[in-house]
Amino acid sequence: MTRNMRLRGRIETVAAGLCGLLFLVTLVRRDWIEEVFGVDPDQHSGALEWVIVALALGATLTFSLLARGEYRRARRLSTAR
Repeated sequence: MTRNMRLRGRIETVAAGLCGLLFLVTLVRRDWIEEVFGVDPDQHSGALEWVIVALALGATLTFSLLARGEYRRARRLSTAR
């Protein structure tokens, strides 16, 4: 069945996983931006981190639904044969 899944579906699956990971990392460790990049863009208000959490959650849900559609398409193709 995964053989019938297009490259698009595989990319959407990986993107959903990466966005989910970004969501979890930002939710658990809110100061990772300051540690990794050495800058404090929101002067410790936490606003940027909450924007990242919201965007990552939205992207995770979107990519997951798109990948689900591709998976269902591949499943239909494999049962039609």
